[in-house]
Amino acid sequence: MSDGGVHGREKLGEDGVHGRELYARLHVSPDASDDDIKKAYRVYAQVYHPDKYQSHQMQDIATENFQRIREAYEILSDERKRQIYDIYGMEGLVSGLELGPKLNTPEEIKAEFERMKQRQEEEKFAAHVRPSGSWLATLSLPQFLKGGGIMKGMVMSSEVQSHVSRKDTIVLGGNMAVSGDSGGGAATAMFRHQISSASSMEVVASAGLRSLLGFNTSRHLSLHSTGTMGISVSFKDGAVNLENTWTRQLSESSSGNIHLILGADPNIAVGWQRKEERNSATGELKFGPTAFGATGHYTHHFSSKSHGRIGGRIGSNALEFEIGGGRRISDYSTIRMLCSLGFEGIFWKFELHRGSQKLIVPVLLTRALSPLVATAALVLPSSLYAFLKVCVIKPYYRKRENQKILDKRQKTLSQVLEARAAASNAQTLLQNVANRKQKKQAERGGLVITKAVYGNLKGHSEKEEETTLGIDDELPLPILDVTIPLNFLVDDSGQLKLHEGIKKSGIMGFCDPCPGEPKQLEVSYTFRDHPYKVVVDDYGGLQLP
Repeated sequence: MSDGGVHGREKLGEDGVHGRELYARLHVSPDASDDDIKKAYRVYAQVYHPDKYQSHQMQDIATENFQRIREAYEILSDERKRQIYDIYGMEGLVSGLELGPKLNTPEEIKAEFERMKQRQEEEKFAAHVRPSGSWLATLSLPQFLKGGGIMKGMVMSSEVQSHVSRKDTIVLGGNMAVSGDSGGGAATAMFRHQISSASSMEVVASAGLRSLLGFNTSRHLSLHSTGTMGISVSFKDGAVNLENTWTRQLSESSSGNIHLILGADPNIAVGWQRKEERNSATGELKFGPTAFGATGHYTHHFSSKSHGRIGGRIGSNALEFEIGGGRRISDYSTIRMLCSLGFEGIFWKFELHRGSQKLIVPVLLTRALSPLVATAALVLPSSLYAFLKVCVIKPYYRKRENQKILDKRQKTLSQVLEARAAASNAQTLLQNVANRKQKKQAERGGLVITKAVYGNLKGHSEKEEETTLGIDDELPLPILDVTIPLNFLVDDSGQLKLHEGIKKSGIMGFCDPCPGEPKQLEVSYTFRDHPYKVVVDDYGGLQLP
């Protein structure tokens, strides 16, 4: 069901879960008993039953709203339909689950729904192709200042992964490297077969600088462990390499791995990864007969769009330290800038990540580890970014986001107007009862809702609406007056309770005044003749007084 009483399929909320609109319609909690549901239905039926009204216009309004509460009652009073709705919302009910075999438990319902979704995904599986690639272009400022070319070297790699069946995948790829006047490349083909849900095998062939033939197999050793074993033969010198990798989930947010290579260049590496909501870290120790080293990186997300990063590499032939940060510029793209200091010199490193593609451009500033250049390399980019962020980036993104909001409101104008009209009709039928309750509470000094608005409160102001967004009178404000329905919901004991986890746009007399935008409910009320104000999120609970 769409918000505001327009019939249709219930949509997912901003957090990816359905808004439990049917519970909101009857004003009951998701844990309500059958008696609670029946009692709530009778309360609304007394207001919305068409037989209570004489004029045809009022009967039509009552019929539309009565059908809405009747539908909610029929689903929530049926134990099996209610289980389906609780798990998957209206999507589960209209997808055919109610017509299938008898499903008694939530686990059975979920398993059947997942099987139906899997069958739908399998129909698209064969045509699913995923490309990925990376480009690394190294620039040298000292070389350019000496009269040479600025390009020092380039490395490119790309691959395309295609599912030829539900269990079989083909991957075609290639890479090319150029440094100065020399270069080379290779082409690779791989076939992967999923033997079972716990194991798979791969056959790899490569031609070019690293011509070889290899075979790998992997298997889930336990619920938290995976093992991979592989063998490869080089066509160039006949060398045989054996590889083994063990990976284990150490906790909900961390994992570790051991990688062992036996052959022409034997070594062993021990790695560790940890990823939390705002922080992530990786580390690796690598040992071999001729060399050893350690690498590590730590990333902290300051917000959903920006992050800082620090890392380092040390070993028998390497010493490097890097620091920087990045920002997500769209849903699929992230830019990053790092400053690197090490044996090879002082670098600026620019990165662009978009989906599975990435572009990396290291710029060599100087080969000498000069303290002055190192300080300038660290300070100048951060100062420039701070200036651009305040004077260019923030104003640009603010203008772009405001334009997106305006475009979305114009696109959903007819839907919002229809929902507002349905909410207004629902409030018309609630008004008499709400007025009586309000008057009764005022006489005893109880709970009186003086003003209540629902919608995008943070993004709403007269100045922003008129100047920044340029919204004209044809576009309604992203808020809705819901004083009447909240006064109606005040019970005989003088209390108002809105249940947590239920999207408020489903309440009778409410609607969604700004689809796709964050919403809040602001309630101004008096209790014992004292004024109060409270603001709650769309899915937040509320109990007054």
